[in-house]
Amino acid sequence: MESPKPILDFEKFDDGFVQKLVYDALVWSSLHGLVVGDKTHQRSGTVPGVGMMHAPIALLPTPFPESYWNQACEVAPIFNELVDRISLDGKFIQDSLSRTRKADVFTSRLLEIHSKMLESNKREEIRLGLHRSDYMLDEETKSLLQIEMNTISCSFPGFGRLVTELHQSLLRTHGDHLGLDSKRVPRNGSTSQFADAMAKAWLEYNNPRAVVMVVVQPDERNMKSLAEVETEGRVHEDGTLTVAGQAVSVVYYRSGYTPRDYPSESEWNARLLIEQSSAVKCPSIAYHLAGTKKIQQELAKPGVLERFMDNKDDIAKLRKCFAGLWSLDDPEIIKKAIEKPELFVMKPQREGGGNNIYGDDVRENLLRLQREGEEENAAYILMQRIFPKVSNVFLLRDGVYHKDQAISELGVYGAYLRNKERVIINEHSGYLMRTKVSSSDEGGVAAGYAVLDSIYLN
Repeated sequence: MESPKPILDFEKFDDGFVQKLVYDALVWSSLHGLVVGDKTHQRSGTVPGVGMMHAPIALLPTPFPESYWNQACEVAPIFNELVDRISLDGKFIQDSLSRTRKADVFTSRLLEIHSKMLESNKREEIRLGLHRSDYMLDEETKSLLQIEMNTISCSFPGFGRLVTELHQSLLRTHGDHLGLDSKRVPRNGSTSQFADAMAKAWLEYNNPRAVVMVVVQPDERNMKSLAEVETEGRVHEDGTLTVAGQAVSVVYYRSGYTPRDYPSESEWNARLLIEQSSAVKCPSIAYHLAGTKKIQQELAKPGVLERFMDNKDDIAKLRKCFAGLWSLDDPEIIKKAIEKPELFVMKPQREGGGNNIYGDDVRENLLRLQREGEEENAAYILMQRIFPKVSNVFLLRDGVYHKDQAISELGVYGAYLRNKERVIINEHSGYLMRTKVSSSDEGGVAAGYAVLDSIYLN
C-alpha cells in the first residue's frame, strides 16, 4: 500500500497568501468556538469569555491514504465490542494487572475498587463506552499500527469536529488556489455522536428527572469535581446516586485518569461511591482498566484475543493493527532494547501526554530497573517504536504560523451502548488528527506538544 503523497508544494505559496489563510482561520476559529483559555491573560479562566485564544492547529489538513482511513473506521466497532467483553471478565483484568498492582499505586487503587465490585457481584447492566483508538502509519512496514486504546476522558471530540469544519471551509474558499477539494476532508460527527450516545444512555436509565453529571478537575465550572461528589453525593437503597439532592443517571469522567486527580482519600471515596451506584458510568471501573497499557500488551499475546472474540475475521483485523508489545519480564527483548533503545518506547500505566520514555532514556531506565530489582518492571511495558512519514506543515500557534517537518497520529472515536443483551449503539464516531513537529517524541495537544488537525484523503 502507498504512503501519503505530498499534496502541496509549500514552496510555491508566498507569505502573503499564507497570511491570508491564517487570517481566515483565526476569524473562523473565533466565530465557531475553536478557542482555548489564554494562560498569559490574567483573567482567563475566571471570567467567562475573557482571555481566549484560537486552539493550536494545523493550517491545512494532512494527507492520509483512504485505504488506511477505511481500515481504522472498520475496526472501531470491533474494538468497542472487545472492551465490553474484557470488562465482563473480572478475573482476566485482575490477573493481567496483578504484577502491575505491586509496582504502581494508582493502578492498585483502581483494582481495589474493581475488586469490591466483583465481591459484591455488582453488574453494570447499562454500559456506555466512549473510546478513542490512536494509530500511526508506520513508513517501514506500510502498516496502520495502534498506539493505544483510550477508554476514559477521550479528549477533543468537540475540537476534532471544529478543526475538520475549519479545514473544509478554508478549502471551499481557497481550494482552487491550493489545488485541493474540500470533499476529500471526511465529515466528522464526533461531537453529535458522543452527545447522542450520552442522551441514549440517559433514556435507557429511564428517570426523566435525573441528570448527566460531568466529573472534572477542580476549578472548572458548571460540573462536579470528585471531592464535591464525596461531600454532596450519596447512594440510596435502590442504587440511585444523588449529588446535592439531584438524581444522576449518567456520569461522564473528564478527569480521574491520572494520580493528580486523586490528591486525597476524598476523591477515591467519590470514585467508589459512584461505582457502587446504579448510574451509568462512562467509563465504569472495568472499562477504565480495560484501556490500560498492560491489558493492551496482554491482548497482543498469541491466543488472548480468542478468549473474547469468536469471529476469526474480526480477530485478524485487530491483530493487523497491533504493534510489537512486550512486558519487562522478557529478557531477550530487554537485551535488544538496551542495545537499540531507539527502536522502542517505554510506557508507564498512565494516561495524558508527557509520560513515555524514548531514546537513550529507555536504556538508562532499563539498566536502572535491572540494578534495583524486578518489582518495578511491572509498572511499564515496551512497545515497538513506530516511524511515520514526515511531511511539511504550517503550524499555527498564538496567531503566528511557522513551517515545519511534522508527523501525525490519527485517533478514531468509537461509541458503544448496551442494555443487558441489547446493543443500542456500536459505531465509529468521528476522528481526531494530531500533528506534531517530528523532533518531538510526545504527542499531547493539551500538554503542549501537538496541534489539532484533520485529514485529506488521497
